[in-house]
Amino acid sequence: MSIEIKFTVPGQPVGKGRARAARRGKFITMYTPKKTANYESLVAHAAYVAMAGQSLISGAVSVDLDIRLQIPASWTKKKKEMAAQGLIAATKKPDADNVEKGVFDGMNGVVWVDDVQVVEVFKRKRYAETPGVVVIVRELELKD
Repeated sequence: MSIEIKFTVPGQPVGKGRARAARRGKFITMYTPKKTANYESLVAHAAYVAMAGQSLISGAVSVDLDIRLQIPASWTKKKKEMAAQGLIAATKKPDADNVEKGVFDGMNGVVWVDDVQVVEVFKRKRYAETPGVVVIVRELELKD
């Protein structure tokens, strides 16, 4: 029996930010930007609720990501309607790849052991009335 986990990360999607460096006396330390860390925590919480006590997936997985960006409030009513219908491409930030990284890192230790288990990714970025990321994780019946 194959496992399938589906959940939605609410709110405007956030791309994973680059690690930052800070000087601490004689030392340089690396840290994750606060916005990225907060988003990964939000992903982890949504994933934890969806897992409902199931054990971590340990095999290969396929992931579907439906990245839904908020339609800009400054747009005209007609342009907003076109965006909601999928007639305007979501070519603005965040990058789909960076959203993917943040979502995957947020699921490490919650849905799967590590994101190296992901062998298939299907993703789409678009405008939507309700922003968020719909995530579907499917365990594959493959040998490791």
